[in-house]
Amino acid sequence: MLQQFNPKNKDLKIFVNGALLHRDHAKISVFDSVVQGGDAVWEGLRIYEGRILSLHEHLDRLINSAHILDFKDVPDKETIIKAVVDTLKANNMRDGVHIRLTLSRGEKITSGMDPRLNQSGCGLIVLAEWKPPVYPESIKLITSSIRRNNPMFLDSRIHHNNLLNNILAKIEANYAQADAGLMLDKDGFVAEANGVNVFLIKNNVIRTPFADACLPGITRATILSLCKTHNIPAEEARIALSEFYAADFVFTTGTMGELTMVSEIDGRMIRHQKGIELFRKINQHFRDFTACEGYKF
Repeated sequence: MLQQFNPKNKDLKIFVNGALLHRDHAKISVFDSVVQGGDAVWEGLRIYEGRILSLHEHLDRLINSAHILDFKDVPDKETIIKAVVDTLKANNMRDGVHIRLTLSRGEKITSGMDPRLNQSGCGLIVLAEWKPPVYPESIKLITSSIRRNNPMFLDSRIHHNNLLNNILAKIEANYAQADAGLMLDKDGFVAEANGVNVFLIKNNVIRTPFADACLPGITRATILSLCKTHNIPAEEARIALSEFYAADFVFTTGTMGELTMVSEIDGRMIRHQKGIELFRKINQHFRDFTACEGYKF
């Protein structure tokens, strides 16, 4: 699974710190904190027929993450929404679009780790691309040797740009000719894949790992909410890798790829006969949700 360049994105206009610039000229300073230390937070947004799905949930997480990291002069929701909408309108976009929204600590007066060197406020980047869901119909996972962070190290609830452990897991998956690396927590329980949350179905119950060592994803929360609304048994739990091997169905969730079936983990084929109807049901509920919900612009 390797994304390809979309010619429709050749002349994108990208919002960078108040200006809309052609992609060839959309630059940030070498003194920006995201360059110096990955010191930024981000969100992925998806656009459906003129609506930004779960916009306020994403912005709440962005602003909360920035507050936890003690960013100064964080722009308010209205400012960020205007930047997003201006970018979409400048590119004449209303469907089949993915946005990478980045908020950095901003520029430093000189290179260094100390946040007191950041004296000009946050930096905001809105990168909107023509990009439908990127995952194929089904994907293969391998268990990564790289452990997912828990709050003892760097709390995964903070949606930060320091993604090296996820990238190392993806590198392992690439060399194993798999689509993603399944990451365990410090105790050996499943946390998430390197870029998506994971779910299993067993005996008509949908289960997903606690968000102790994984990002509590927005799509993940949507699936749990839809299960509650439609009386589908669902739970968060500590889940061992062996339980994923023996599941009736396994799928991943995320803004980039929506809901995606997992065909195998570490060479073990997932036996889909028992769980596929329940997956189709929750996937249809998600489709119905994306067809009517979201911030209209």
